[in-house]
Amino acid sequence: MPDDLHSKTRRGFGTQVTHVSRPSVRNHGFVNGAVHRGSTVLYPSCEARGSINAAGFEKHALTYGTSGGPTHFALEDAIAEVEGGTRCLIVGTGLAACAVPLLAYLKAGDHCLIPDSAYGPTRRLADGLMAGWGIETTYYDPTIDAEGLKALMRPNTKVLYTESPGSHTFEMQDIPALAAVAHAGGAKVLMDNTWGIHHFQPFRHGVDVSIQALTKYVGGHSDVLLGSVTVNSEEDWHIVASAGRFMGHYASPDDCWLALRGLRTMAVRLKHQEAAGLEVARWFETRPEVLRVLHPALPSHPQHALWKRDFTGACSLFGVVFQPHYSAAQLDAMVDGLKLFGIGASWGGFESLALPTTGYITRTATSAELLGGPAVRFHIGLEDTADLIADLESALGRLPR
Repeated sequence: MPDDLHSKTRRGFGTQVTHVSRPSVRNHGFVNGAVHRGSTVLYPSCEARGSINAAGFEKHALTYGTSGGPTHFALEDAIAEVEGGTRCLIVGTGLAACAVPLLAYLKAGDHCLIPDSAYGPTRRLADGLMAGWGIETTYYDPTIDAEGLKALMRPNTKVLYTESPGSHTFEMQDIPALAAVAHAGGAKVLMDNTWGIHHFQPFRHGVDVSIQALTKYVGGHSDVLLGSVTVNSEEDWHIVASAGRFMGHYASPDDCWLALRGLRTMAVRLKHQEAAGLEVARWFETRPEVLRVLHPALPSHPQHALWKRDFTGACSLFGVVFQPHYSAAQLDAMVDGLKLFGIGASWGGFESLALPTTGYITRTATSAELLGGPAVRFHIGLEDTADLIADLESALGRLPR
């Protein structure tokens, strides 16, 4: 690929995702690369097989299907560039992307710190498999400051896990300050950066390993399951890639190709959905039925200053806390009455979603009642916001007064 089209010079995000990991515009052939499926790799000689397998962790070393092929490599290169890292491992799901680095850096007798607001399946992994293997987890208040984190660090603390904003409750974390404490104590900093894809550059803020559920905005069409683990050093690459291979993680090349296709329009979708999400979130703030809106890009958010300092934008996922006199059943009925919002656990696709979260939030370091009322998580898709707001207004009108 010509250097002038694929150099590391910083171009606009739309240009970046349009051109990364595909043939040059001066190439004679199809715009998109082919899907490469395969298990067995053939070698020209036994000597070549030995030398290529010895270089198995080098970039684009073709050794066996589970180590990836050209389609995987293209997506890995693209996500590494979007995340601002150097190497990327593609795995089959977002949860796998959370699990691989945790299990790569932790062993029996180690201690891990995870925010109380973490993605529920990550918490179940820590309380289940990791606990069974003798790895101890302490859940911490996601809004903890550097001094508070210092008090939780132990000699055997090997991982500080972060997620900013937090799942369902959307607390922002001071990642640079927390990363400095973790590194001073010899711990690696892992971050679930799915909400902040593109808008938060993890390696500029002290993160060692960035996790993405590519199912969300990269796929963009609610039809693939994929995850990525991106690093910024060769040392971390060997640790993460080894763990992924030891555990047999693999992603379908067809899904990787679909993710590459979704990536091409992600800049446009992110920009549109950010604006649409903020418009709907601000509308919710005007409603008497609403206690507060959990959107880091709103000035009303308690950690809005952190978002403004560290992020260049926002995605279209946020929470709405309703007045405490409403019951969870009443909010379920309100959501059931929506015509344009699906009821589903994912997000980042083209469709709008509404998901009641009351009763689904687990807390041990902070109060489970911290929101002050029943809540619903909203994802704003590509529909016209006027239509979405009209649908929401009709549904809220059915709530008892």
